[in-house]
Amino acid sequence: MRCTIVLWLGLGLAALGQDIYLDAGKPGRTFEGFGALSAGASSKLLIDYPEPQRSQILDLLFKPGYGASLQHLKVEIGGDVNSTCGTEPAFAHTREEMQNPNFQRGYERWLVEEARKRSPAIVPDALQWGAPGWIGGGKFFSQDNADFIAAFHRDWKNGLGIQLANQGIWNETPYDTGWIKTLRGTLDRAGLSGVRIAAGDQAEEPLKWRIVEDAAKDPELARALYAFGDHYLGYRSSEAAQRSGKPLWANEDGPWAGDWYGATKLAKLYNRAYIDGKITRIVTWSLITSYYDILPLPGSGLMRANEPWSGHFDIQPGIWAAAHTTQFASPGWKYIDSGCGYLKRYGSYVTFRSPSGEDYSIVVETMDSPYITIANVPQEVLFHLGDGFPDKPVHVWKSNAQNQFTHVETIQPKDRVFRYQLDSEAIYTFSTTTGQRKGGVELTIPESRPFPLPYSDNFDVKPANSLPKHFIDQSGVFEVVNCPGSPGGCLRQMTPSKGIEWHYHGNPPPYTILGDERWRDYEVDVDTLLDGPGQVAVYGRVAGVGTKDEPPAGYWFSIDEQGNWKLNRQADVLKTGKAVLSANRWQRIGLKFAGEKITAVLNGKELGSVNDNKYSKGLAGLGCGWQRPYFDNFSVNRT
Repeated sequence: MRCTIVLWLGLGLAALGQDIYLDAGKPGRTFEGFGALSAGASSKLLIDYPEPQRSQILDLLFKPGYGASLQHLKVEIGGDVNSTCGTEPAFAHTREEMQNPNFQRGYERWLVEEARKRSPAIVPDALQWGAPGWIGGGKFFSQDNADFIAAFHRDWKNGLGIQLANQGIWNETPYDTGWIKTLRGTLDRAGLSGVRIAAGDQAEEPLKWRIVEDAAKDPELARALYAFGDHYLGYRSSEAAQRSGKPLWANEDGPWAGDWYGATKLAKLYNRAYIDGKITRIVTWSLITSYYDILPLPGSGLMRANEPWSGHFDIQPGIWAAAHTTQFASPGWKYIDSGCGYLKRYGSYVTFRSPSGEDYSIVVETMDSPYITIANVPQEVLFHLGDGFPDKPVHVWKSNAQNQFTHVETIQPKDRVFRYQLDSEAIYTFSTTTGQRKGGVELTIPESRPFPLPYSDNFDVKPANSLPKHFIDQSGVFEVVNCPGSPGGCLRQMTPSKGIEWHYHGNPPPYTILGDERWRDYEVDVDTLLDGPGQVAVYGRVAGVGTKDEPPAGYWFSIDEQGNWKLNRQADVLKTGKAVLSANRWQRIGLKFAGEKITAVLNGKELGSVNDNKYSKGLAGLGCGWQRPYFDNFSVNRT
């Protein structure tokens, strides 16, 4: 009986219909585009992918008219501190390195370069989560840091030819209005007037949009800012922001999911942020899930690519939620306010018109149906084309949970009206444009498979100052360097101390991890060289990583320069001892797992064992204190 009532109700709703009048004489704000954010080590594993898969993934993210067709790319300015899923390296670990900075470090510059190869019009953004400890004597809001940011953008301008870029303040940390003005002056003096500042990058109430009030009282601050933008806005902006005359941006937003659930949330965000908040530019985190699932916020990206050893990746629905706008409207198009609003029953719609007036696109989402758990309840809409809208064929594209980004039909308006019946929980685009494509359907994607064992790396094949394959630093920065007394390469921890931390994430003694959360019984070994006081360590069965200043959930074996060793389970010491070491000599340390038995190994000999069953599987890794020891010939073998 209940289903019968709902089906009858659905017929009634469809019959009611809704008239939407498109009036080109009443344009809204200028659409500035949608993009995504690579930060917090969320893209680390992408650069490790083999070809052709790596290029295929990049095409799906950035190639116009193919996949997500992103119009903006925001990246982290590495600060040698953990910024969510890992540490991104700074281009100058020390003040001395500022004399010869290395902008090739990490992968964000590479990512911007690859995005621009595919989409030369893409506008890059930059933001800091933290900064190296030498900056300003530990003070983020300092002239040192303004100079650091200016050096970063000078490389973009001179090295990549980027004339227009955007810069934020300090991610989700209270800003300093005086420093914003200092930054503006520093950029201008460096010849970087094309770098626009957007602030204040706040994610918590009551700080969101407070920068608008500050700018209203401070003309110099207002002149320093191109746009107002905060994070996770719930579609809304303040009334003062909407009256300010400046562009309003969602500098970071998103559902932290790329599956169909995430796609529904993205569709709502993309439409409703303009309807409710007049927000014309949206950047979501993360661009891509290219980090291990044991790290914080797994699965946050528009698509998933965290198996570089297999080449496998997933083209998720989040890609197509973005494509429903980005493949049909470009920055510079106008919102048409008469064509933006909420459907009578559930869902929303926005309309874009090209600068020439020759084309338009309407994006509709029908989420939040109260009936979806029982039956589909369609809604009928009638679009009335006012003056300034061409009477051209309208191409209809649709996504739902079963199929995404499908061209379903072409409609010819009759008497400048066309109607359509909308299903529940779907995304639609109605557009006079052509040339769209659902990319990726022609690809043969490798099958997913576990990280293979045995695994080894002697760090000889990567150039100096690059990051090793498959490792994701959780604190400190581990880079390939020339090995002392050897023609090959080895790994070295490069940060001399804690940096200026992002307040949402601590930085324990440096360590880096790689592998498979399904690994159980194995031995992890590495050669180490301590050329001074300090300790070195190996990690195993790492099952989780938190955000506090503490070791990961797993086991680790450490030894210092005097031979004092410890076998640890997270922060708990399970066993200790003392070994004889030769000063300034390479030592091979290891950690062996066989069921509940966990054994510390030094130079092939067992130092001691414990029985413990708290962690039965997980990743491997290596680490040290806040020193700069060397590591070489890393290996993981089954036991």
